[in-house]
Order: sequence, then C-alpha cells, then structure tokens
Amino acid sequence: MSDAFDLIVVGAGPGGYVAAIRAAQLGMKTAVIERESKLGGTCLRVGCIPSKALLESSELYEKSAKHFAERGLKVTGLELDLAQMMKHKDGVVSTLDAGIQGLLKKNRVERFSGHGQLLGGGNIEIRSDSGTTRISGKRILIATGSVPSSLPGIQPDGDRIGTSTEALAWPEVPQHLVVIGGGVIGLELGTVWRRLGAKVTVLEYLPRIMPGIDEQVAAEARKIFEKQGVVFRLGTKVTGVSVAGTQCTVSIDGAEPLTCDRVLVAVGRKPCTDNLGLEVAGVATDRRGFIQVNSSYQTTASGVFAIGDVIGGAMLAHKAEEEGIACIEKMATGHGHINYAIIPAVVYTEPEIASAGANEDALQAAGIRYRAGKFAFAANGRARAAGHTDGFVKVLADEATDRVLGVHIIGTHAGELIHEAAVAMQFGASSEDIARCCHAHPTLSEAVKEAAMAVDKRAIHS
Repeated sequence: MSDAFDLIVVGAGPGGYVAAIRAAQLGMKTAVIERESKLGGTCLRVGCIPSKALLESSELYEKSAKHFAERGLKVTGLELDLAQMMKHKDGVVSTLDAGIQGLLKKNRVERFSGHGQLLGGGNIEIRSDSGTTRISGKRILIATGSVPSSLPGIQPDGDRIGTSTEALAWPEVPQHLVVIGGGVIGLELGTVWRRLGAKVTVLEYLPRIMPGIDEQVAAEARKIFEKQGVVFRLGTKVTGVSVAGTQCTVSIDGAEPLTCDRVLVAVGRKPCTDNLGLEVAGVATDRRGFIQVNSSYQTTASGVFAIGDVIGGAMLAHKAEEEGIACIEKMATGHGHINYAIIPAVVYTEPEIASAGANEDALQAAGIRYRAGKFAFAANGRARAAGHTDGFVKVLADEATDRVLGVHIIGTHAGELIHEAAVAMQFGASSEDIARCCHAHPTLSEAVKEAAMAVDKRAIHS
C-alpha cells in the first residue's frame, strides 16, 4: 500500500479535479482516482463541453443555410459534413482533457486510473485492467457525479434509444427524433439535431417545459421553439419504447404511439454511487441515493466528504467546482462559503435562457412582496442590429428594500449577461444600483440596465 495521502479524491469531474488542485495548493499531498481515460467527468467528456461544441457548430450551419442571405451573404453549395463536426467536438474534448492532466501534474496531484471502492478506515481499492492496488488517505472526498436516469419500460440500447451520451455522437442526422423530457438536456440536444435537419418532437409529462425555470420565461421559450419547428406534446406519459430494425415505437398512455428513428431519453440524472463501497465505509444516502452531508460536506463516515451531483441540489458543473473549493478550504482553514441562492443557471438553446436568484413562483410561495421590471430585446439597439430580437430581461426586487432577488433572461448571449446580475446580488445590490451604473452603448447589457430601471417604472426605451 502506498504511503498515506492527506486527501484522496474519487472522481475527476469538475468538482473532483478542482478540489484536488485546491488541496495541493494548500499543501496537501493529494491523489485523484478516475476510471475513465479522459478527465473532466461527464461535463467535459459527454456533457457540457461536447454539447456546446455541437450547439455552436449547428447554429453556424443553420445560419448559413437560412439566415445569411438576409445580411447580403449568399451561400451556394452548402453541405453538412457531420463527421467533421463530430471530429471538431472530439478535438475540443481532447484538448481540454490534456489541459486538466497538465494542471494535475503542475500541482503534483497523483492520478490513479481505475474504479475506486471505499474499504473503510481511509483505505481505497483501485481496480483497473492492469490489476488491483490499494491506497490510504487521512481524508477521502467523493466526487463521482451523476449518470442519466431512465423510465420504467424504456431501456436505452446505446443506438436507437439513447441518452445524452449517445445523442452527442449519432453517426447520421435522425429523420425524426423523439425527445422524452422537456428539460434542459432534451431541449439543448433536440436543438442540435433540429438545426441539422431532424424533425423533433418533445414529449413532456408535466404541463410545461423546463420545470424550475421562471414560468414566464419558459412560456416564451416554448413559443419561440415552436416557431423554430419543435413540436411539443405536454402532459404526455410515455409508457415504453420498442425497436424494430431502424424504427422506434414510442408508446403513450391514452394516445396513439409515435414512430421515429431515434429516441433521446432526457428525464434527469441520478447520483453515481454504484460499487463505491458506501455501506462498508458507513456513508449514508437518502431515499433517492444522494449522499448525505453536513454544512462542511462531511458524510456520516469520519474523514469522508462528498460534493457535486452526488450530494444533490443543482446538478451543475460550476456548483460542483464551488463546493470542491469550499470543502477543501473548510478542511484546511475552517472557512469556506457558497451562496446557494445565487448560482447562475443557463440553457444554451437559441435564444439562450439564464437565471440567478429566485423566480416569481418561489417569491410568491414564500410570501415575499416584490416588484418586477421587464425589458424586451426588441427595443435594444445591439440586439436589433444583430437580428436577435427575441426575448427579454426580467429583474425582481424586494418591494420594501429594492434589493435584487432574482434576474431572468431569455435572449441572445443570456448566459454571459446573467453574471452582472449574479455579482450584483452577491453584494446585495438594489435595482437602482444596477440602473445607475453606466452601461456602454450599444450593448446587450443595456437591456439589464433598462429592466432594472423598469422596476421603478422609469425605463427609457420601452
């Protein structure tokens, strides 16, 4: 058995590798265990990064095919080379993986390849194709992330019935793609394949899309996506999917089945804890399988901590990163902090959707009185010049104190614009604080300023 480490991190996703680097910076002898050949976890390998590469590429394709002519740019002979598009995506992933490997080496974090299993007492067994080894650590941090969920009667086969992993690498554009689930993952990947030529039908059990997103924003998004060609069937319960050759049949409760050639199952994610040895180590989970932790990310087992998707909450890479840093800093200094009320969330469709803080439903449920200011991108000069006039910015501020409680954006580059709001809320800004900050003209960020002004009914351009 190797000499004991100060910290062993199980899982090298966004939370795990960031925690390992921070631990090394603070003087801990650190090891990280990862069973996949590439580092970065789901986010880098088969999630955030490859999906964004395909979203960017597919947007360029659709614009050149349908919208360049409006700007006086005539394109002839345009062809889709899907293999090259996938090659670009894979290249991005490989480059970033190499970058993380370099960061671990730079910070003297020792990497072990294989599946880590807790044995109790600070010991971990690592199994790989090359054999089995054991290492020990004063502390262990579980950062194993999450995996796609499914539904009863639906068994992804890695081909015709796929999860987000398979949908990032299909070798041809589906003629008809049925997406089961109207959440973020389903809409983003559905957007990719619609842009490339697929007919896309989204089946959602709830009466609305994107639960958790501001209801007004979600309703606006649905209207825009329908104009783009996406078909939504809400309040729809899928009971099974069967495959015959290249055709899939999607069974629906109380309705005729749908036929298609690809099915994307996008009904959420669940914690990845299989064969981790949690029971042996004394690590408790809740009824949904999430690891239970206290405010310092300590599990029920002494010396064992957990962060990221595996402990629940918002399943976001940046949330896991922040938890990794906070956990390590609490270990080393006793101090570490995350403001869970202000974690930005972004949907990378077109237009993008972004939010930070509370939405109107949450404020109303909590009995908090607030004022809302709204400003449409159609009245923003930069958005108009760029031809991106869909959507709006909405600012919610406390009725008594004017402190900003939430900001919600649907519009081009919403994912970049939201961070002005996040920083403002972190420092307790009022809507007037945002409104009185000079914003450059012409910029999209002026829409945030105008929405803040609209809280007090004094927006200039609407």
